[in-house]
Amino acid sequence: MTGSSPLLSPRLTGRVALVTGASRGIGAAVAEQLAREGAHVVLLARTLGALEELDDRVKALGGAATIIPQDLMDSAKLDNLGPALYERFGRLDILVHAAGQLGTLGPIAHSDPKDWDRVMGVSIAAGMRLIRTTDPLLRLSDAGRAIFLTDRVGREPTAYWSAYAASKAALDMMARTWAAETLNTNLRINLVDPGPVATSLRAKAFPGEDPASLPSPADAARAIVEFAVPACALHGELIDLRTA
Repeated sequence: MTGSSPLLSPRLTGRVALVTGASRGIGAAVAEQLAREGAHVVLLARTLGALEELDDRVKALGGAATIIPQDLMDSAKLDNLGPALYERFGRLDILVHAAGQLGTLGPIAHSDPKDWDRVMGVSIAAGMRLIRTTDPLLRLSDAGRAIFLTDRVGREPTAYWSAYAASKAALDMMARTWAAETLNTNLRINLVDPGPVATSLRAKAFPGEDPASLPSPADAARAIVEFAVPACALHGELIDLRTA
C-alpha cells in the first residue's frame, strides 16, 4: 500500500491511537499507517506546523486526527493527558511512544547535564508518565496495545552514545516491567527496534550516510503497526525489524 492510498480493509476502525513524536520521521509515518487502518490518531509533538501538515495528510487518506502540540518535558500536561483523552473519546486503545532525542554524541565525561536530562526526559521520564496516565484506559480496551520504539545501542555499548544508549536501555526495561505487570489483561506491550531508517535523527548521527540506502519511515511504520492490531498476541517482546 502506498503512502497516498485510501483506506483498504482497515483493522483498527473505531479505535483511538496516541502517537508521540508524531511530527516527523517514524512517528509521523506510524500515525499515517494507523489512520489507514481506520484508527483515530491523536498526534502529540512540539511542532504545531508539522502536526498540522500531518493532520492534512491523514484527512487526505480519509482518516481522522486530533493534534496536541505539547512538549513531553511538560510533566503537568502529560499527567493530565489520560483524563483529557477519556473526556474527549471515552477510550484509548493504542499507545505508540516514538519520540526520542539523540543528544550530543561524545565522551560521557564531557556530557552536558542539561542535554543528558533532555534525552532521558523525553524517553524514560515521559515514558513513565505516559504509562501512568494511559494505563487505566488501555486496560479498559478489549485489545489495548502499547509500542515503544527502541534501538540496538541500548543493548550493545557504543562509544560516544551514552545518553541515547542509556535512555533506550532504561526504556527497554521499563516497558518489559510493565508487560510483566499486565500478564493477565487484554493489554499487549512490546518494544520495536526499527533498525537504521532514513530519519533526521539518523542523519544527525551519520551525516555522511546516503539516506536513499536506508528503509523509509513508511517502510518501518507498516511493520510497526502490525503490533497495534487486535490480532497481535505478542507481549513483553523486543522485536528487531532487521531480523523479524
